[in-house]
Amino acid sequence: MSNPRVNENERLLSIYDLLDAHFGDLRWWPGDSPFEVIVGAILTQNTAWRNVEIAIDNLKSKDVLSPEAILATEDGVLAELIRSSGYYHVKTGRLKSFVRYLYEEYGGNLEGMFSQNLRTLREGLLTVRGIGEETADSILLYGGGKPIFVIDAYTRRILERHDIIRADATYTDIQNLFMNHIPQSVPLYNQYHALLVNTGKHFCRKTPRCHECPLRMLF
Repeated sequence: MSNPRVNENERLLSIYDLLDAHFGDLRWWPGDSPFEVIVGAILTQNTAWRNVEIAIDNLKSKDVLSPEAILATEDGVLAELIRSSGYYHVKTGRLKSFVRYLYEEYGGNLEGMFSQNLRTLREGLLTVRGIGEETADSILLYGGGKPIFVIDAYTRRILERHDIIRADATYTDIQNLFMNHIPQSVPLYNQYHALLVNTGKHFCRKTPRCHECPLRMLF
C-alpha cells in the first residue's frame, strides 16, 4: 500500500521545484526592519502591494515608522499618511491596536515579543483587533522568522484547481498540509509562499493561463 504522506511530500516539493526554477529567489517579504514588515502585513489587507509601498514611504518620510511614533501620531494624520493602502481609517485603528498590544504585553519591545514561543505568540496576535490568521502568520514568518506557513487566496486557488484540497478546506487544513508534509524551514516557507503568490498573480488568475503556467508540466 502506498504511503499518502510520501505522495504529498513529493507532490508539494515538486510544485516548489517547478516554481522555484521559473521565478528564482523572490526575496520576499520586503522591509528594512521587523516593524516595517508588521506594518506592511497590516496595510496589505485588501489592497495591492504597490499601494502599501506608497504608504510605507510616506510613514518613513515623516519619521512615523516606529511603534512609539505611530502611537503618538493623531489618527487623522496617520490615516492621511496611509491613505494609498485603502480603508485607511480602519487600518489606522488596526495599526494602533497592534502597537497598544505590543506595549501592554511586551513594553513596546519587538525582540521580547518575538522571543515568545510560536503558539503563545500566535494566540496573542489573534486577539488584536483586525489581525486574522493570514496577517498573524505573515507577521510571525516574515517579521519574526518563525516557522509557520502563510495561507492566502492564491494558495487556496492553486491547490483547489489542482485537486490537492477540497473547496471546503479550512485555513488550518491547508496550513497543516504544508507543515506536515514539507520540512519546517523558515527560508523554505518564505520562498514557497512567495512563489505561490507570484503564480497566482501571473498564471492562476480568476481566468487562468494554464498553458503558460510552470505547473503545466506536473499535472
